[in-house]
Amino acid sequence: MSEADALRSNGREAAADEKVSAAESSTTAERTGEAANGNGRDAVVEGEPEDIPALSPEELKAAYRVMLTAREVDQREIALKRQNKAFFQVSSAGHEAVTAAAAALLRPKTDWVYAYYRDRALATGLGLTALEQLAASWGAEADPSSGGRQMPSHFSKRSLGLTVHSSCVGTQFLHAVGTAYAERYLSRHRISGLPGAPNGDGIVLVSGGDGATSEGEFWESLNSASLRRLPVLFLIQDNGYAISVPVEHQTAGGSIAPLARGFPDLKVLECDGCDYEESYRTLEEAFDYVRSGEGPALVHARVIRLQPHSLSDEDRDYKTAAERESDQDRDPLARLRDRLTASGAATREELDGLRKRTQAEVAAAATDALALPWAHPDTACDHLYSPEVDPCSPDFETKPVFEADAKPGTMVDLINATLRSEMARDPRIVVFGQDVADASREANLREVKGKGGVFKVSYGLQREFGSERVFNSPLAEATIVGLGLGMAVRGLRPVAEIQFLDYIWPGYMQIRSELASLRWRANSNYSAPLVLRVPTGGYLTGGAVYHSQSAEVLFTHLPGLRVVQPSTALDAAGLLRTAIRCEDPVIFLEHKHLYRQTYNKSPDPGPEFMIPFGKAKTVRAGEDITLVTFGALVHRAELAARKAAADGISVEILDLRSLAPYDWEAIRESVGRTSRVLVAYEDTRSFGYGAEIAARIADELFEDLDAPVRRVAARDTWVSYNPDVEAGTLPQAEDLLAAIRDLAEY
Repeated sequence: MSEADALRSNGREAAADEKVSAAESSTTAERTGEAANGNGRDAVVEGEPEDIPALSPEELKAAYRVMLTAREVDQREIALKRQNKAFFQVSSAGHEAVTAAAAALLRPKTDWVYAYYRDRALATGLGLTALEQLAASWGAEADPSSGGRQMPSHFSKRSLGLTVHSSCVGTQFLHAVGTAYAERYLSRHRISGLPGAPNGDGIVLVSGGDGATSEGEFWESLNSASLRRLPVLFLIQDNGYAISVPVEHQTAGGSIAPLARGFPDLKVLECDGCDYEESYRTLEEAFDYVRSGEGPALVHARVIRLQPHSLSDEDRDYKTAAERESDQDRDPLARLRDRLTASGAATREELDGLRKRTQAEVAAAATDALALPWAHPDTACDHLYSPEVDPCSPDFETKPVFEADAKPGTMVDLINATLRSEMARDPRIVVFGQDVADASREANLREVKGKGGVFKVSYGLQREFGSERVFNSPLAEATIVGLGLGMAVRGLRPVAEIQFLDYIWPGYMQIRSELASLRWRANSNYSAPLVLRVPTGGYLTGGAVYHSQSAEVLFTHLPGLRVVQPSTALDAAGLLRTAIRCEDPVIFLEHKHLYRQTYNKSPDPGPEFMIPFGKAKTVRAGEDITLVTFGALVHRAELAARKAAADGISVEILDLRSLAPYDWEAIRESVGRTSRVLVAYEDTRSFGYGAEIAARIADELFEDLDAPVRRVAARDTWVSYNPDVEAGTLPQAEDLLAAIRDLAEY
């Protein structure tokens, strides 16, 4: 069977309604249900309001089909893992009732879902078929979630509103809040945000385990959702354990619900997540509240984990036999089966037949999945960046258009002007971060000048474009990055500011593990074109250790990110416009020392001026030595080159401007002519950005060299508050001149 035929064959696994997948079941689950029948469960059923059922027999049977599907796929995946035909397995058994109920209440063409790895029944109920799920287990190229790039149970499919998620615990909560903000913004203004995706008055469901609520990003997400009363529903599935840590050692008081109730406008509900009808009723109330626009909601569902955390775990090492037996007694699949038979909605023979048909269908799906080819090793670097929009292409090389009477502006002036013109061009652009608004209390703008950022870069933008497009975030860097990612996934074009690079590290998890890899692990089904503006660098005289860092290498090291750092006002305008218009995430480093220098001023180059990424600028032509640098060292290199010229040494200066990608061809050409090279960078010398450039020159251009590759950088220490110690730590023009003379004499 061909790959296309195999995927088309999933028609036998789909019900007429896209939200209900094929009927599937589990041998283990059915044995559990049969053994438990008559052991107290009938009494529970009899106590329920059968005379006025909350749900019709058809709805209950549809839910049972979804839950059977999820359980049998779990069982099949376990078998494949033991046969070494799947390479990881994490079970959803015990979580099916509440997640199937969530699927039944979602609107697949309107709502958005940030699932987690125990959401198999949720994904199944939305329409992710057994074949598609087992293709992920096999690591097939046709796996719709990631093309075999992520572990199985990372459920994703764009047409279903299932967003991509990672293995990181709790990071998805902030993404969901960002998507909720974007959904409300785009819906209010009737702006098309993302072609081919749900586009309506939707809400966002985000799911996670109780263990994930220990992460700070969970609490940050509750805060942000409540601050703006965003349409997001948090579904917390508490199975009593975070791997081996029981909930009473994970969550103060043993329950997240009372802890969350302090957030205003957050509706908090609790339910037995093993009872489908109770789960449905509770979630229905929560969905209604969120859809009403009153605010976010949180549902704390008490579920069970019928299998170990994953097949790499052994729960007998920390759970007693009594605990495991108690969990089996709460099996949600068996409970719904008994409900169906006790109420007369289905006979045991009917359900037995459904189980057998399901097992056969899932077995066939597994056979089809194993016939699917793997991706070729040559595709490992595919989907790192947008295949449609290349910011390194000539399309992004335009000439500046200066007005005749335009006055030169600083880097701050031109970044502000670029943001202003781009926001006027594209209503999807939003600007946010710490202190970026003129005044969060809009009424104050009648009396005050306005802030507009600690460096005034975004001054006046809120007055012009309003508080929905320019706003202050909480003082939380992970929130800024995570919200921006979620906005970008939904179709906004966020430009977020981290106030100082020195404080970006709480957000680095979001940058490295989520933002940089998102397109790659989504197989280009999702992307996050977020621009992060980050003031960086020293030479501030008093900036000290927490306002002077240069750490560009920690971003250029990450595949999937674009990283740029302009040294002039003109370059800042051109590179920022390229960053905003490209389809990849960009770290836009703005050197604080250069913000208001007079030597790098320029008139506004106009609303279409762009500079391609990966194209260096020859600041000064020379024949004897190539000096490769960027940022604040460009001007210091010029000062050193002028003094070297008096000694008869001709220095060519290359300003990289773009650090990832960088212009290797310009370096190759220049070094090929000069045969001597000096690499200068502001970060510490050991393991710094320039070390990679120097290593590559020594490796690939060795035959062109007449002298060793030299580096000038900061000393391997922190930047001091004392001006003299700072000057002795960071590279100065005198250091560059000494290195130039040494190279010339070699």
